[in-house]
This record gives sequence, C-alpha cells and structure tokens, in this order.
Amino acid sequence: MSAVPPPGCPAHQSLYGPEFAADPAAVYRRLREAGPTAPVELAPGVRATLVTGYEAALHVLRSPETFSKDPRHWTDLADGTVPTDSPVVPMMMYRPNALFTDGEEHRRLRGAITDSLARVEPSTLRGYVERSAGTLIDRFAPLGTADLLGEYAQVLPLLVFNHLFGCPVGHGVRLVEGMSGIFDGVDAEEANELLTTTLLDLVALKRWRPGPDMTSWLMEHPAALTDEEMIHALVVLMGAGTEPQQNLIANSLRLLLSDDRFAGDLSGGTLPVEDALDEVLWTDPPIANYAVHYPRHDVVYEGTLLRAGDPLVVSLAAANTDPALTSDQRTGNRAHLAWSAGPHTCPARSPARLIAAVAVEKLLDRIPDLELMVPVEKLEWRPGPFHRALAALPVSFPPASAAGRPEGERQASAATFPAPAPEPAAPAPDRPRSGWARSAAWWRGE
Repeated sequence: MSAVPPPGCPAHQSLYGPEFAADPAAVYRRLREAGPTAPVELAPGVRATLVTGYEAALHVLRSPETFSKDPRHWTDLADGTVPTDSPVVPMMMYRPNALFTDGEEHRRLRGAITDSLARVEPSTLRGYVERSAGTLIDRFAPLGTADLLGEYAQVLPLLVFNHLFGCPVGHGVRLVEGMSGIFDGVDAEEANELLTTTLLDLVALKRWRPGPDMTSWLMEHPAALTDEEMIHALVVLMGAGTEPQQNLIANSLRLLLSDDRFAGDLSGGTLPVEDALDEVLWTDPPIANYAVHYPRHDVVYEGTLLRAGDPLVVSLAAANTDPALTSDQRTGNRAHLAWSAGPHTCPARSPARLIAAVAVEKLLDRIPDLELMVPVEKLEWRPGPFHRALAALPVSFPPASAAGRPEGERQASAATFPAPAPEPAAPAPDRPRSGWARSAAWWRGE
C-alpha cells in the first residue's frame, strides 16, 4: 500500500503556513482518517510521513533497530529531490551530535550531555531563574502592559543560558536569534550560519578560558568531544533550552490566563502551575512535531508501507491527543510524549520543567492580576511545521513597582544581571526582525 495518496485526498496535508498554525488539532483529526500514519509536506516539496497515533509513536521511538535517527539515510536529501536550502533542512540535517546518531556513537555523545547536565545543581538553576525573572518583571511591572512572550518568555532563557553556558551576552543574543530563525524556517540557511559561527566563537573562547559552566564541562568530559562535536552538542542544548523553553512558558501562561479551570484558582490565591504544565505538555507541547526517524528498510505498519529513507516525523502533539488513549486525566500524568521516548528521550526534561515552573510562579506571585488584552482565540501562532509557538502574548495589569520585591533580591539581580555592554563582535545579518530579534532589541534598550 503506497504511503503517498493522490492529490485531493483528505490526508494530503501541509504542515506549514498560517492555516496549520492556527488550528493544528483540526489537521491532526483529518490526518487520523488515514490511520496512525499519514503523508504530509513539511515545506514545499518536502514529503514525510507524520505519526499521529500514540502506540505508533512509541513503536517508532522505541525501535532503533528498525528506525534510525541518522539523516544520512534521508533519500530525498541525498539525491537532491530536497534542495539543501529548503527551510526545514537546518532542523533535519545530519549533525555529529546525540540527536542525529545511533548506537555506540549516540551513547558516547549523549553521555557527555547527561553528565554535564547532572553537574547543574537544581538550587543553583532555580536561583538563576528567579533572579532573571525578577530583573525582567522589574522592567515592565510599572507600565501596566507587557508582551509576556517578547518581554519575558523569550528573554528569560537567554539570561539563564548566558550563565549556564558561560556565554557572553552578545553571543547569547545571536545564538537565540539563529535558533529562532531555524525553527521559524525564515532565512533558515542564514540563521544556521549565524548559529554555527557564533558557537564556533564560544567554543574557541572556552578552549582559551574555561570556567564553571556547561560549555567547559562538555569540553573536559571523557568523551573527548572535538570542536565540531562541541558545536553540535551545544546546538542540541540550545535547541532544547531556548525555543521549546519559551514556548512552554508562554503556552502555560496562556492556559492559566484563559482557561476557567485554572483562572478561577488564580483569583482564589492558588497557583496551579504544575497542573497547567501537565496540561500544556499533553495538549500544546512546545515542540509539536519532530523526533524524525528513517526506516532502515521498507516496513509495513498497520497496512501502510513506510519506505526506507523516507522521513518519519513523530507528532508528539497528535499522539498525546490520540482518541485511542483510554484516559483524559492529565493532571499529574507524565505519560505524555512531549519529551519524546526511547533512547532519545530529552535528557534535560527535569531542568526544563523547573525553569518553566519557576518562571510562571515568579510572574504570578509578583503580578497576580494579569489579564489577556485580546480574546484567547485572537492570539496568533507562528507558522512552522515543528513548534507550537505564539507570536505574542499581550497582557494588562495594575501597574506595580519593584518595591514589591525584596531589596536584597533586587540588588543581587542588578549585580548578577547588569545591562549588556557593547561587545567587539560581528553584528547579526541585516534582515527583517523576527519576534525574537525584537525582544532582544528591547532587552538591549534599542
């Protein structure tokens, strides 16, 4: 049975453009009519199979002997059917890191990441997040309005990562702008170049002057990563810690401010943040479609032929909302696939959840009377096949001041997070500003 339907078939669906971004759940419902897997386009001319069933997703994620993560198996890229300048290639191309390797090589590269992450003390990480959050809230609290995406959720991971990775501020701005461009698929090739060159600079800096940070710990790990492997290990960590992290924070805030199940508790003085995170990770995971695999040989699954070398994209969002799941109980239920599963399960899920929870708690503690400035259904989502990302999250609230924050904490933040100083570094390419670029410019005071 062919995996490619004729034109006009209900399952013939693109995962790019505003229609998909506005209502991906409707697209997933149509795709399920074809079964647990269905053909899609990730970008013009880039065909793939989307895995929408929960059990099918687990089968792919837990069967590395049948499904490889190595994009060098991707037939359409290898033979030129997919051009190298396609907007999705930077997210799917081979890189010598734990995300795109199998077997022993994967274990070696992943070990360097997991061991380095294990050296980050949760209490230290919490302190970074609390101080970062306080600094950002101080800036917009007196104004009575804010874009919680551009002025908070996007900037906070940058502040935290600057410290975790020992990253100079200017490098951090360019790194996150490059990663955002790759996820958006806008000038993706250029964004990938920005990301790579900036990471090369960071690696060179840390080879010269190591410190008590993730970048230096990766360098000194017994896996003996080369400079190229270092760059691409950092791509994995930046990819997991910036775009998905900001989406988890923003999507959780959106839910808390718009869903009566949570908003009612907020007005009563309770902060059901952990419940909101569980709900978002089930229904609106920050990375909706990814975990790309390639059949090592032709496979027939549930009557559908999955051809060797054709990309299988796991829809973490569709699998989580599969009607075949027997329970819709999500509070406290961590069986979702937002962190993937199998040998490539996200190694940073605990730090990621801690960052999001502290960011949301800190904001709601400081400004409990937040209200959306537009109806929730009018909020816009950024197009792209891989992420579930708001374009903005405008809110209003009674103006407050930094007086509500302990003086010692404000002084610590001022010392720990000073205003960025100019750096002798090359500027980012001159192109229209993305949402991230606008928030970075705001943070720099431009």
